[in-house]
Amino acid sequence: MRERYGRVVTTSAELLVDGFSRIHGIVHRTVDGLDEEHLTARLDPDANTIAWLVWHLTRVQDDHVADLAGTEQVWTKDGWADRFGLPFEPGTIGYGQSSADVGQVRGVSAEQLAGYHDAVHDASVRYVQGLADADLDRVVDTRWDPPVTVAVRLVSVLSDDLQHAGQAAFVRGMASRR
Repeated sequence: MRERYGRVVTTSAELLVDGFSRIHGIVHRTVDGLDEEHLTARLDPDANTIAWLVWHLTRVQDDHVADLAGTEQVWTKDGWADRFGLPFEPGTIGYGQSSADVGQVRGVSAEQLAGYHDAVHDASVRYVQGLADADLDRVVDTRWDPPVTVAVRLVSVLSDDLQHAGQAAFVRGMASRR
């Protein structure tokens, strides 16, 4: 049993929930109170914006966890794609997008970004809480050597999301200094 930041973590599922909760907290602290000008600020002409980073990290989490859970993505199931109104196909998660694509994540409020992230976080936590340690060994992608398991996919999502959440927080800090 380990205690992390006031939480007692005794299972793999609890550890994963803790990780997703950290991302959730960073996202909220980053977008809280920002207007569109700050959400779409670029540190240079090709830099990622806070809006794109938060949208992308949430889309990746939604896509990957829904795939693991065998459920429809929150993005389409709950109408977030329509609410955001972005000029992308519904299955787009931001991977490999160009600088011009990054610039098209506009007209989205901090409340929308946080709301979509909340819904994805809730779905992710529900899925992860239902996992037993044995479930983590299930192979989900044989295109890699070694094949990707549920555990590896979830850690990959956590790693990617934490990096992008940190980048968004950095952009917020830099943009506020202007």
